[in-house]
Amino acid sequence: FVEILLGATKFICPHNPRSILLFIKLNELEPKVDKPFVESFEETPLLVAVLTYMGYGILTIFGYLRDFLRHWGIERCHVAREREEQKDFVPLYQDFENFYTRNLYMRIRDNWNRPICSVPGAKMDLVERVSHDYNWTFKHTGKVVKDVINMGSYNYLGFAENTGACADAAVEATHKYGVGVGSTRCEMGNLDIHEEMEQLVARFLGVESSMAFGMGFATNSMNIPALTGKGCLILSDELNHASLVLGARLSGSTIRVFKHNNMQSLEKLLRDAIVHGQPRTHRPWKKILIVVEGIYSMEGSIVRLPEIIALKKRYKAYLYLDEAHSIGALGPNGRGVVDYFGLDPKDVDIMMGTFTKSFGAAGGYIGGKKELIDYLRRHSHSALYATSMSSPVVQQIITSMRIIMGEDGTTLGADRLRQLSENTTYFRRKLHEMGFIIYGNDDSPVVPLMLYMPAKIGAFGREMLKRNIGTVVVGFPATPIIESRARFCVSAAHTREMLDTVSHPTSCLKQCQKNPLNYPYLFQIIQIRIRVKVLKALFYHNPQIHLYVWKQN
Repeated sequence: FVEILLGATKFICPHNPRSILLFIKLNELEPKVDKPFVESFEETPLLVAVLTYMGYGILTIFGYLRDFLRHWGIERCHVAREREEQKDFVPLYQDFENFYTRNLYMRIRDNWNRPICSVPGAKMDLVERVSHDYNWTFKHTGKVVKDVINMGSYNYLGFAENTGACADAAVEATHKYGVGVGSTRCEMGNLDIHEEMEQLVARFLGVESSMAFGMGFATNSMNIPALTGKGCLILSDELNHASLVLGARLSGSTIRVFKHNNMQSLEKLLRDAIVHGQPRTHRPWKKILIVVEGIYSMEGSIVRLPEIIALKKRYKAYLYLDEAHSIGALGPNGRGVVDYFGLDPKDVDIMMGTFTKSFGAAGGYIGGKKELIDYLRRHSHSALYATSMSSPVVQQIITSMRIIMGEDGTTLGADRLRQLSENTTYFRRKLHEMGFIIYGNDDSPVVPLMLYMPAKIGAFGREMLKRNIGTVVVGFPATPIIESRARFCVSAAHTREMLDTVSHPTSCLKQCQKNPLNYPYLFQIIQIRIRVKVLKALFYHNPQIHLYVWKQN
């Protein structure tokens, strides 16, 4: 009734002062959400930005110098390249595209792809490895680094474990169904626990129906093309995940990007789309789909869902919500960003999420109206061509979801949700009090700590590992060039002692983050290092010089 009156008032007498007053009063009748929304995105300090650009510039210059040496055979080249007899063919390997990988990424490659040999819970064990050719190849030493505090896995509720109810249920499912299914859902791979899981997911989300897929990335990339096509418009947040970007591109729809969490930018695109229609023909768009995430995994920010839903209703668009990181991690009941804001799930047209984070499993889901899910069962490439989810994975999802919902007869799910919220608040507050620049929402378990400079990316990851702390460091091109960062993922399985242990060595970077050039200390270190290297080169076999070098070190 309110919407009809609003529309009639604006259409009949838009310039009448009385109608404008009525419009304002009717707007006040619309429900508003009073959920506090506190996010921090401190601007990069000017000195830090200049020094960061200088750092990348120096790396680029030396990169070209090393490419020159490789070209003339002075330095050994480890990269894949064409043979001389193929030089007149179309190149298979673009040198410029691989420049960053050869000369920048390889210098800090040891911070990624570390092999784990235990359950990735609150603590984990790592296989020790070394490189003798500057990270081009690695060799395992045969040793294991024990009890590394895991601050990098998306184990928000601590269900990545090999003991307890979930592990026991997964073992029983393996004995009953085996591991492999060997077929798609539409052929011979539709197990009864698949349907049980989808019914449970629909109840958990508060929607009519749901459908599960074996891979979270493919849930986005293979289902968006089934929902939109030529003549459709996708409005995508500029920080959306690569799976959403790929799905939008594969759909053939027109894509327009709005600024991150900026409702003015989104509304402008919506207005322009409705006023101007499709390019050249100016026909109305077949459909307009707004694509956003619940929690943005690199920024730690939470989507402004109430405002987006209001815009979606006002301009008659559809909403695709990716809750990969928010499902299970947000809301009093762990039901994601919709639960966090206390909204109606029916206001979101397509609810997508993954089981890989809070549920300690694998795969993804889409929830919504029954007509939508029935359509996807017939048209989604993931549904028609992908192998069904493995039975122990399905059972892990069922058991963990029932624990979260409290259907197991215990308060374990509620306890984990509360513990995650407390750990997130505690860790963010502790880092903030130490003076660090951290991004994101106060309630987000994804905590990006800004490093900025390229040299700090590798140094931070290595130094934390020396202190038995495993974390994720991220740089360009995954982030803007001057916004490199370390990303902590808080879990309900973490104890206060673990979080204190992580924050204590992290405090060593506080002075460097606020004042990146501590000149006296910097030159003292450089002077000592040069002196040590010269002495080692000149008098390597002298025991007295060995003693002096040891003291200087």
